[in-house]
Amino acid sequence: MAGIIGKKVGMTSVFDENRKSIACTLIYVEPNVVTQIKTVDKDGYDAIQLAAFEKKEKNTTKPMLGHFKKADTTPKRKLVEFESFGDDLNLGDTVNVDVFEEGDFVDVIGTSKGKGFQGVVKRHGFSGVGMATHGQHNRMRAPGSLGPGSTPGRVFKGMKMGGRMGGDRVKVQNLRVLRVYPEKNLLVVSGAIPGNNGTYVIVEK
Repeated sequence: MAGIIGKKVGMTSVFDENRKSIACTLIYVEPNVVTQIKTVDKDGYDAIQLAAFEKKEKNTTKPMLGHFKKADTTPKRKLVEFESFGDDLNLGDTVNVDVFEEGDFVDVIGTSKGKGFQGVVKRHGFSGVGMATHGQHNRMRAPGSLGPGSTPGRVFKGMKMGGRMGGDRVKVQNLRVLRVYPEKNLLVVSGAIPGNNGTYVIVEK
């Protein structure tokens, strides 16, 4: 199995064998249900679809209710496809947090925190124009010139300007699994992962 669906709980710290404090993130991983198995013959590629986190039946569409019924499971909120490596899984099977072991390295995918509309200093790391001398009244955090004037007479695409920041799909790679608690459905990984507490994340081996 290439990965699992989880939910970010928050951050804490643990001590290693040298009594060094390591910042880490807790991920809650309730049992993921196999809701679809895709094959090369039928779908053109091999994949396993996992679903997790309960959803009310009244808030689920009828096609999706039928989809979950095939797997003999209740409606779920989050569905994700993972690459299959010949896993011996059947429809309705569950995948738990114990697929990971302490010392494994994983990639975590999430949606970064939305920051709203931000200027160039925060969004792109511009340093501003510096000193407020020589008649500079309010230009310390301004973007400066956007390019030539009459030719080409437009702003080139990709110019670093103010705009909406955050809310993007972000992958953080090579985080070490520090602790695995199967009885609590918890996974502890080193470092920070994208998103607010309570948001869904994908943990991949």
